Amino acid sequence: MGEVLVGAGIFACLTGAALVSLMVYERFPSHHRQDDTTAVVRLAANLFVVMSSLVLGLMVNSAKNTFETIDHNVHNFATQLIILDRSLRQYGPETDSARASLAAYLQRVVEATSASQKSPAVANQLSELLLNQVGDQLAALAPPEARHAAVLQSATQQLQKVIEQRWVLVEQSEGVIPSPLIALLVAWLMLIFASFGFRAPRNATIVGTFVVSGALVAAAIYLIVDMDSPFSGPIQVSPAPLKRALAELTQ
Repeated sequence: MGEVLVGAGIFACLTGAALVSLMVYERFPSHHRQDDTTAVVRLAANLFVVMSSLVLGLMVNSAKNTFETIDHNVHNFATQLIILDRSLRQYGPETDSARASLAAYLQRVVEATSASQKSPAVANQLSELLLNQVGDQLAALAPPEARHAAVLQSATQQLQKVIEQRWVLVEQSEGVIPSPLIALLVAWLMLIFASFGFRAPRNATIVGTFVVSGALVAAAIYLIVDMDSPFSGPIQVSPAPLKRALAELTQ
C-alpha cells in the first residue's frame, strides 16, 4: 500500500507541475515570455533530464541487485531447511517432535508469503518461536552413542545457519533506496515537467500527453520502489523454493 501511495503522489506532482505551468504561462508579463527566457528554461530543464536519467539508472540497478540477492538467499534458506530436516531424520525417531516444529514453522512461512500479508514472512514473531522451539527440543536430546552425538552436533550447527539466514532476510526486507533520493528525483522531474508546460499550446492533446507521461513515469518509479522491497507489492520473490522445501519436510 505504501508503494501505491508513493506512485499516486508522484503522478499528482508531475502532472500538476506540467498543468500548472501550462495554465499560468499566459499570465506572465510579456518580458517573461520572450524566446530568450524560454531557451534558458529549456536549457536548465535539460540539465536535470541528464541527472534524472542517471539517478533512475542507478535506482533500477540497485533495486535489481536487491531483488536478485534476496531471491538467492531465499533459495539458500530453503536448502538449509531441507538439509536440517535430513539431519534430524538421520538421528532417529527421537527428533520427530523437532521435525514437526520445523515443518510447522515452514508452513507458517509459506502461508505468510501471500500478498495480503503486511510484513515479511521471515519476520513473523510466532514463526520465530516455532524455530526457537526446534533448538530447545534438540538441546533436550541425550545422544546414546558417538554417532548420534555427531549427528546432533551437525543438526545444531545447521539450525544456527538457518537462524542466521533468517535474520539476513529480515534485514534485507526493508530495501536500500533512501527516501531523500526519491524525493530529490521527484523534484527534478517536476521541474522538467513544468518546463514542458512552459509555452506549450493549450489543447486537449497536450493535456492528455502530460497526464499519460506523468502516469508512465510514476509507474516506473513505483515498480522500482516495489522491486526494492521484494516481500511486498506485486513484484515479490517467488515462494516456490519454500513450498518445495515444505513438500520435502512433510513427506
